[in-house]
Amino acid sequence: MRSGIQILFGIAVFILSLSAPATAELRVGVFDIDASPPIGSPLAYDPTKEVTSPLSFRGIVIAGSGSPIVLCAVDWIGIANEGQDAFKSRIAAAVETPQNRVVVHTLHQHDAPRCDFSVEELLREYGLSGTGFDPAFAYDVAQRAAVAVKKALDEAQPVTHMGTGTGIIEKVASNRRILGEDGKVIHVRYTATKDPKLRAFPAGTIDPELKLLSLWNGEKPIVALSWYATHPQSYYRTGGANPDFPGIARNMRQTSTGVPHVHFNGAGGNIGAGKWNDGSHENRQILADRVSAGMEKAWDSTKKTPVTADDVAWNFEPVVLPAAPHLDKKTLLAELADEKATPAAKWAAGSNLHWLRRCLEKDTIDIACLSIGKARVLHMPGELFVEYQLSAQKLRPDLFVAMAAYGDYAPGYIGTEIAYRQGGYETSERASRVAPSVEKTLMGAVKKLLKK
Repeated sequence: MRSGIQILFGIAVFILSLSAPATAELRVGVFDIDASPPIGSPLAYDPTKEVTSPLSFRGIVIAGSGSPIVLCAVDWIGIANEGQDAFKSRIAAAVETPQNRVVVHTLHQHDAPRCDFSVEELLREYGLSGTGFDPAFAYDVAQRAAVAVKKALDEAQPVTHMGTGTGIIEKVASNRRILGEDGKVIHVRYTATKDPKLRAFPAGTIDPELKLLSLWNGEKPIVALSWYATHPQSYYRTGGANPDFPGIARNMRQTSTGVPHVHFNGAGGNIGAGKWNDGSHENRQILADRVSAGMEKAWDSTKKTPVTADDVAWNFEPVVLPAAPHLDKKTLLAELADEKATPAAKWAAGSNLHWLRRCLEKDTIDIACLSIGKARVLHMPGELFVEYQLSAQKLRPDLFVAMAAYGDYAPGYIGTEIAYRQGGYETSERASRVAPSVEKTLMGAVKKLLKK
């Protein structure tokens, strides 16, 4: 015979089961808007003469696992500081989610715009408003993106399965930093390398795999997301806005499959196509075809598994990145006040100064991780070295681990600790705004996120 306590306990469990909320349905919406700049507005290095091929602001919104999660990929060179805030705040408000559940990454094409409202505000004091980008255009894209994300959420489809696949990409990625026998950088092999001697060096440390995650409603694919680490330039400084070879490959796959495709640049700070690319214009399509072939391999190797809202999680670790020791407030203010300095030099000084202020104020950057089943997607800032991506994968060989870099563009290049002793462009005072200890900070956050 059951005791009175057992009976009461059973009744309590029954009542709790009635009051417990049912698991929400997992849904995903897809958005894609035109992010091409108006003629005459600044690209990264030159005014826009034409739009050779449209740039896009695209991504997904995930609903059903807490507040909506929004992942954005943009065909621009970089979005930094209050540029990030401008996009995230508008998108977050549109779908009623915390700003820390929205990530905005660029693919880092060079014939494309940048966005940084913090530096814009600094330069306005020196009569240089609009030097780095077109603020009105950027605000317009941010507002249209927010509207598009809200519409995507309203029209989100049920997700019953996820798929993961990988594909090796051949003859695209190569390490830009060529080391001598003393372990120091003797050559930098940029993304377009005409010198055959530099192209002849081995590819070096790369991640040849493209990672692909797909979301399905039964047998119907809703969206494909991919990650691959490389600088995306074939040639640039043409004045013609274009998404370069990764964007072309993405568009090719979307057309051939009929499935919306969102592509992210991985940790490609020290990676480029220089071994395989001399800058000839025909190489753009050749490189795009190779990336597209890797995407197709990943799609064909995809393995589907059931997924519910309970399998989805979003975690983040706020970090304070260490400022590079060469950044000096007085020097940077003098550069901004120098009447002989070019607008480009003042933009660089303004970028350095604002970043230094953020570091001194201990302003954080969120390192985030999306978990879906056995997949983990890490969201990282800056022009990150590929070693971060490879290290993350080694930490959890039991999982599908992908990495999107080029989030907050403010830190510039982010090398490994040893790289700052090796020399080379990427870790020079011109390129990197962080100190060598950045590796410990970032990998500490990555380790915590991959354990959750």
